[in-house]
Amino acid sequence: METEPPKVLASLAVLLLLATTTAVALTPVPGEQARALLVWKASLSNQSQHALRSWENMSAPCSWLGVRCTAHRRWRRTVISGISLRGMRLRGTIESLNFSALATLTCLDLSHNYLAGAFPPGIGVLRELQALLLQGNRIRGSVHLGKMSSNLVTLNLSINHLAGHIPSEIGHLRHLVTLDLSSNNLSGSIPSNIGGLTKLTTLNLFENNLSGNIPRELGYLVNLEDFDLSENTLSGSIPNSLGNLTKLTTLHLFENLLYGQIPRELSYLVILEDLDLSNNTLSGSIPRNLGNLTELTILRWVNRLSGQIPRELGYLVNLENLDLSNNTLSGSIPIIIGNLTKLTYLSLFQNQLSGKIPRELGYHVNLQVLDLSQNTLSGSIPDSLGNLIRLKTLQIFQNRLSGPIPPELGYLVNLEGLDLSNNTLSGSIPRNLCNSTKLTFLRLWKNKLSGQIPRELGYLVNLENLALQENTLTGSIPITIGNLTKLTLVYLYRNQLSGSIPQEIGKLMSLVKWDLAFNNLSGSLPSGLCVGGRLQNLVVVGNNLVGPLPSSLLNCTSLVRVRLERNYLEGDITGMGSYPNLVYIDISSNKLFGQLSHIWGECYKLTVLRASNNHITGVIPSSIGKLSMLGILDVSSNKLEGQIPPEIGNVMMLFNLSLSGTLLRGNMPHEIGSMNNLEYLDLSSNNLTGQILDSIGHCQKIHFLKLSHNHLNGIIPIELGMLVNLQDLLDLSDNSIDGNIPSVLGSLRMLEALNFSHNALNDSIPPSFQSMTSLLPMDVSYNKLEGPLPHTRFFEKAPIKWFRHNKKLCGVVKGLPTCDLPQSSEQGKKSGAILLAIIPIVVSFVFMTAVVTWQCKKKKPRTETANEVQQTNMFSVWNFDGEDVYNKIVDATKNFSSSHCIGTGGNGSVYRAQLPTGELFAVKKIHMTEDDVQFNQEIQALMHVRHRNIAKLFGYCSATQGRFLVYEYMDRGSLAATLKGKETAIELDWMRRLNIVCDVTHALSYMHHDCFVPIVHRDVTSNNILLDLEFKACISDFGLAKILDVEASNYTSLAGTKGYLAPELAYTTRVTEKCDVYSFGVLILELFMGHHPRDYLSSMDKRSTLLENLLDTRLPPPEVEITSEIFKVVMVAVQCIEPNPSHRPTMQQVAKVLSRAERPANDLDYLHADIIIPACWS
Repeated sequence: METEPPKVLASLAVLLLLATTTAVALTPVPGEQARALLVWKASLSNQSQHALRSWENMSAPCSWLGVRCTAHRRWRRTVISGISLRGMRLRGTIESLNFSALATLTCLDLSHNYLAGAFPPGIGVLRELQALLLQGNRIRGSVHLGKMSSNLVTLNLSINHLAGHIPSEIGHLRHLVTLDLSSNNLSGSIPSNIGGLTKLTTLNLFENNLSGNIPRELGYLVNLEDFDLSENTLSGSIPNSLGNLTKLTTLHLFENLLYGQIPRELSYLVILEDLDLSNNTLSGSIPRNLGNLTELTILRWVNRLSGQIPRELGYLVNLENLDLSNNTLSGSIPIIIGNLTKLTYLSLFQNQLSGKIPRELGYHVNLQVLDLSQNTLSGSIPDSLGNLIRLKTLQIFQNRLSGPIPPELGYLVNLEGLDLSNNTLSGSIPRNLCNSTKLTFLRLWKNKLSGQIPRELGYLVNLENLALQENTLTGSIPITIGNLTKLTLVYLYRNQLSGSIPQEIGKLMSLVKWDLAFNNLSGSLPSGLCVGGRLQNLVVVGNNLVGPLPSSLLNCTSLVRVRLERNYLEGDITGMGSYPNLVYIDISSNKLFGQLSHIWGECYKLTVLRASNNHITGVIPSSIGKLSMLGILDVSSNKLEGQIPPEIGNVMMLFNLSLSGTLLRGNMPHEIGSMNNLEYLDLSSNNLTGQILDSIGHCQKIHFLKLSHNHLNGIIPIELGMLVNLQDLLDLSDNSIDGNIPSVLGSLRMLEALNFSHNALNDSIPPSFQSMTSLLPMDVSYNKLEGPLPHTRFFEKAPIKWFRHNKKLCGVVKGLPTCDLPQSSEQGKKSGAILLAIIPIVVSFVFMTAVVTWQCKKKKPRTETANEVQQTNMFSVWNFDGEDVYNKIVDATKNFSSSHCIGTGGNGSVYRAQLPTGELFAVKKIHMTEDDVQFNQEIQALMHVRHRNIAKLFGYCSATQGRFLVYEYMDRGSLAATLKGKETAIELDWMRRLNIVCDVTHALSYMHHDCFVPIVHRDVTSNNILLDLEFKACISDFGLAKILDVEASNYTSLAGTKGYLAPELAYTTRVTEKCDVYSFGVLILELFMGHHPRDYLSSMDKRSTLLENLLDTRLPPPEVEITSEIFKVVMVAVQCIEPNPSHRPTMQQVAKVLSRAERPANDLDYLHADIIIPACWS
């Protein structure tokens, strides 16, 4: 037994030796680690290998650049523990690095190099790693952490090209202090188990594609100091739990899709210094208790916040950057903001703030940027702003500021940008404003500034942008402007400037845009106008300029847009045309001569060429046919000769062709018939001969056609009846056209003016003309017409001069003989025979009337090729193959996909449909739950109307698969949507709103008084007023319309939109035109207030208010003349909403009042005139 202890000891010694030997065998030896690094070095680029030239076999790895060694405590030998090669510009991959040989690494820093390839999966073997820094490389693929060391403290993979989801394994790294995965392409949601990494002080996930909600579990990261989730697509609300992160100094959540209110709990983050929640859709008011965050230096909240700016923000005395722009904040700017004396940046841009600018803002002596633009601030600019001597940018444009520009602004010697435009500032431009010699932009446009442009302006030698347009400045342009050699943009248009343009302009070598339009300038254009070779825009329209075009302009190849029209310029233009960048040129209404050179055909970007009203001779060059982008060609009123070149048919984008008033001869080229986009064609007052082209019927978009004063002969081609969009004018007068007037012209129901006078037309005026309900003038005098006129109200009211000097016209026109019955009967038989004779021709050539009707019935497959179908008129295809139409509509709307839906109403949804031909339509799909009543009502109503201000119905389809109507597409959508958007509402200025009133008035007056039978719309609302690109208004949605029967009671069920319904409909179901009149009155108030006037309509008592209080605050106050018009319109609207329908005017009376021209009374302040709103109880 005594020998046992020595044996045990011996056994333990052997085991210990074996364990040590095994450990040594498993431990990477320095030689193996060195070889791994040398192999990796060899995989890098040559330049990278040179940067690691100290890495060689002859030296110990611990002496190599960026390599750190330490004695391993457990293995008792020196091993490589750290590699730090930050910013060495290494090129290669990390994948070729043998991580198994480097298992002793505690730090790996390869940041800010050019390393590419996939994220190395083998990196998970580094079980002792504490810091992994790979930011600023080009690593791709997804992140695979594997069994990454739980000792990891820092993980930075930012600024790479990593994709995929954030691995949930990150939640196991319990010792992590810094996690930065920012500036990658990571997607998916944020793993909620990150909330378990309670040692985190920095969490940066910004600039990725992360989505979903912010996990509430992140509120457990109580040690977090820097938290940045910005620039992702995170949605949902900000979790209240973030209020637990009381050590936060930085919180960035900007540029996401977050919504809801700002949590009050954020007020617990009392040491927060930087809070940026901007560019989300957060709503509600700013929490007052955020005034507790007294350490804040940065506060940015660009969202949809409303309410007032809380005065508690005045407690944030350390604030340096405050940005509350692009919200809907209202009320005044709190005076207490003057306490924030450390502010360097203050932006309240684009809100609805009102009241005066507090003079206390002058206390912010450290302020460098002040932006109060696009609000409704009033009063004068406080002179205390002159104290802000560090200010670099001052912007207060688009408000309601008045009074003079304070001369104290001249003290702002560090100012680089000043924009006070779009206010009502008056007085002269202060001379000492030119003390701010660092100014790069000066914008004072659209005010009421007067006086001269100060010559001291020449001191602003750093000025690049000068905008003084739309004022009442007088005098000449100072010659000192030639000192401003850095100027790129000069806008002085719409002033009252006189004198000549200084020759010193030639010194402005950087000039890009120069606009002096609509002044009283005289003299010639400066000789050095384009010496710098950078001039792109030159606009001098509407002056009194004389003399030739300078050679520097003729040779200026940088030109993009040129407008010289309405001057007295003269000289030879033969050398013009070598402008490779030119897009728009107008030299019309001058005294220019010479010829149009073939060089114009090289202006491949040209979209508009206007040269009318000059003395240009020669021919139209055939090279014009090369201008594939040309949309407008107007060379009318010149002395051009020869024929119209057939090559003009190659210009497929042309929509306006004006060649009138020249000496052109020959036939109309057949190629004109191939110009599918042509909308305006004027070939009048020439010497054209031959017949009117049949092929012109292919120009389906034409709305203006004038061929008068030529020598055209033959008959009127029946193909003109295909021009269903012909609206403004059809003028064939003063030619030698004979034959009869084709009855198919009755299809032109939108046509407003027709002139066939001074021809040799015979037979009668077709009865189909009674369908042309939009006609205003119709002149057929000096022909050989006979027989009765159509019996309609239009002809009853027509003047005799339109029908004089014909063979034997008779009928309802006062001054014409009455038609005796036998003669009428005989004439009727004759007309009937003619009609029977031409019906087959009509069926062959005319595919539709203005209101196309079709039923989707299955037919035999068509034999035409796809190209043939595409080239034919789409309406003809619809007329003959309803199934094809239905399929085309389904394809164009992607089976009525929500992505194509542009509006939803009570009885249907409206979709945008672009057919293969390029034609755009609005397709109203009727809800299948509805019966046929409303569908048929809408069709029946629209078949009775045709007016320029009523949405045009092109066709309808009724099938088992669905029912829809095809309307004219209106680009700007509904009036309601336009008023709702801030930018679109501002674009809808006072004149445009007045024009909309006229449009709606004319449409309703037509429906109530001029239709064959009166029609009541019953749903006149802002949602049912559509606007086109030019803001022309059309009434739409006739789903509730009722055709009144004068013999019937006209009782019906209640229908319409709440808030627009006439009050009498509460106790009666009898529908009259006065119901529409009431809705019209509400609509007009809404139009000028910018929102529905429900507060005024809900009162039981009469209310008195000033006109000023009824006007949309998003627009600047209207001018005096416009104010008087608005006053008249609003007074009419007030009459229209009278509770008693008998006290309301008719729409015909409204139209008469609004069309009456009245000069405003000089002694009446319309803006502050009383408006009495009746007790509407609606």
